[in-house]
Amino acid sequence: MSVKIRLQRHGKKGKPFFHIVVADSRARRDGRFIEKLGTYNPITNPATIELNVDSAVQWLNNGAQPTDTARAILSYKGALYKKHLQGGVAKGAFDEAEAEKRFNAWVEAKDSKVQGKVEGLATAKADAKKAALDAEVKVNEARVAAAAQAEADAKAAEEAANAPAEEVVAEATEGEAPAAETEENPEA
Repeated sequence: MSVKIRLQRHGKKGKPFFHIVVADSRARRDGRFIEKLGTYNPITNPATIELNVDSAVQWLNNGAQPTDTARAILSYKGALYKKHLQGGVAKGAFDEAEAEKRFNAWVEAKDSKVQGKVEGLATAKADAKKAALDAEVKVNEARVAAAAQAEADAKAAEEAANAPAEEVVAEATEGEAPAAETEENPEA
């Protein structure tokens, strides 16, 4: 019986969620499995992976073959590195305490790198939000300035339209006044 460490697809259409399982290679993808090692959610950024590293290492030592994606996940979480360190202990290169110390140092470095990525994404999101707000403020200021300019133009056009009418009325009034004066003079 060939044993594989692979992913089982769960979640709805367009929103995948995977279980990391140990299963017989002849079993269906989402069918029977021997043991569930963890979960993998690729939707989040960075991807959320929960894995029982010790159980995964035990299965790797027993001969379970991971699929390509499962191998990448096991490498990311340090299961393959821990198996490598256990091989060094078995050969006598160093003791169990040194292997555990090296693994913990690697895990801390990996966690700090992931945390740095999370903080970088949060900073980038905040910067993008601030830039969008600044752009919106500029657009709003431009709209207010355009509205004020249009209002000023309308007022100037209205004054220009009223001014010739007043001049015509004034000219007409002035034209009538001399005529009235001439009419008054003959009577006098």
